[in-house]
Amino acid sequence: MSLLGLLSQLMAIVMALLLAPLLTGWINQWRARLQNKSAPSLLQPYRVLHKLFNKESVLAEHASPLFRAAPYIVFGCMLLACAIIPTLSTDLPLSPAADAIALVGLFALARVFISLAAMDVGTAFGTMGARREMLVGFLAEPALLMVLFCASLVSGSTSLTTIVETLVHREFAIYPSFLVTGVAFVMVSLAENARVPVDNPETHLELTMIHESMILEYSGRHLALLEWAASLKLFAYSCIGLALFFPWGIAQADAPLALLLALPVLLAKLAVGGFLMALIETRSAKMRLFRVPEFLGTAFLLAVIGLLVNILLGAS
Repeated sequence: MSLLGLLSQLMAIVMALLLAPLLTGWINQWRARLQNKSAPSLLQPYRVLHKLFNKESVLAEHASPLFRAAPYIVFGCMLLACAIIPTLSTDLPLSPAADAIALVGLFALARVFISLAAMDVGTAFGTMGARREMLVGFLAEPALLMVLFCASLVSGSTSLTTIVETLVHREFAIYPSFLVTGVAFVMVSLAENARVPVDNPETHLELTMIHESMILEYSGRHLALLEWAASLKLFAYSCIGLALFFPWGIAQADAPLALLLALPVLLAKLAVGGFLMALIETRSAKMRLFRVPEFLGTAFLLAVIGLLVNILLGAS
């Protein structure tokens, strides 16, 4: 374990904690501008977190220890997911854990705990949101796995660091399978992060909420951790997409100069990706809940088609 590897791992964790709320604020700002609304400050997510951390947490009378522990578990899962995704460098001490199946398992673990916590206090909206969240996860996780498996055929490994190193070292080429799986990944990312057209993070209508309805009973530091975890999840999915489809700029092992250059490259790619997500949300309309299985089913089929195209054309 090299000193540079420890430094790159520490930088990845710190950058995830700092940039995740900034990415959320960037998307919200561009979304408001594209809708001809008064745009919130880019630092608004930080102000919200600061306000929530300084407020007292109010718990339901019959809340179990699971309800109290869920925000910390969800936050830990999202932070670990960001730590094992190669964002700045592939020389990460946690890279052996950066397996596609383990990464999807972290997202699933966080989903299970937040759903159980939503049902713990016995409110109608919390239970409704938990059921909808599990439905989205049940359909989105297989599609995400197919996308990651398609990329693994190129490198012969399900390790994200190996996939990135293989794609960077190869000559520039357009993979037809990646064009299809890229569309599938965008659809999954929108659904998993409660974005339009699957969900609307700014809605105040309880019957249409999915993610927000599960955290209605939280307040104070618990709500702050969940909001921060949601930003980390959006950051993690953005970095997965950049690592798979735009891996250029990520530093390799034993490359300290490339590690310094990787940060501005990452910021530029996140800025472009955030703008495109805001544009997609602005051009889309919130779909009805019974259309979500069709939406995610299409994503799964596109991912499978990309996988088959990769096999037929030859990944090696």
